[in-house]
Amino acid sequence: MTTLSGVRGVRREALYFAVRNGKLLAGFGLVLFLLLLGLLGPVLLGTAEPNEYVAGPMLPPSSEHWFGTTTFGQDVFTQFTHGLRTTFAAGALGGGVAAVIAMVIGFTAGYRGGIVDEVLNMVTNIVLVIPTLAVLLIINAYLGIRSVGVQALFIGLTSWPWAARAIRAQTFSLRTRDFVDLARLSGVRTGRIIAREIAPNMSSYLFMTFILLFGGAILIASSLDFIGLGPTQGISLGLMLQNATQWSALQLGLWWWFVPPGAAITAIVGGLYVANVGLDEVFNPKLRVT
Repeated sequence: MTTLSGVRGVRREALYFAVRNGKLLAGFGLVLFLLLLGLLGPVLLGTAEPNEYVAGPMLPPSSEHWFGTTTFGQDVFTQFTHGLRTTFAAGALGGGVAAVIAMVIGFTAGYRGGIVDEVLNMVTNIVLVIPTLAVLLIINAYLGIRSVGVQALFIGLTSWPWAARAIRAQTFSLRTRDFVDLARLSGVRTGRIIAREIAPNMSSYLFMTFILLFGGAILIASSLDFIGLGPTQGISLGLMLQNATQWSALQLGLWWWFVPPGAAITAIVGGLYVANVGLDEVFNPKLRVT
């Protein structure tokens, strides 16, 4: 069983390498900047609504309208900041739901084994081969789902299988360790063994898995928004791209309408993946650059 001093030593070592890893700092720094812009931007802009008509149409970027205006006179920067908040919310909710399901199924299947593992593995394989985007398209189109929360819920319910299989494999390798056998012989319940013995030894791996699920949920949500199946209320980065395409922003030369949301989606997902590579280098001694 890992001692408290040992855990603290591992954390100090990880922190030492984390603050010296350029990929980790650059990736998380970029994502954090956009997150703060999404959280604080709408507050700093006051009561301005993202779809409010505030100026003349098709104005280029200026000191008054940093990202210009749309063909209807809506401020693009206001839409951008509100869209960041919505996009991060969709990613966090969708990734969080997927991570919880993956951990429950992965830990249970990996630790219990036997018939429980076979049943859960069968369920995982079934969901894994389902065309996720097609299912989400059908659900959104025919059930009229137009809220960020419900959209993120369905994203989470369909994007967990690969993570569950990875967690299951890690749990298989840990359940035969001496500290797990000792806890089992001491009469500790299965849930407590998983929560106190197995999960803490996989904390770094679980965190990296959530980052990947987070980025994947953002991409799926943005794709649904772009094809017109996003929320009908509010604004998101995907909806900004959909509106720009629908109203011929490219043909009209309104680059300030579609470049910021497209660049932001790329920056968020790219920053998360770069940070994930940095975390892998931090947690894996073989990959560390001293």
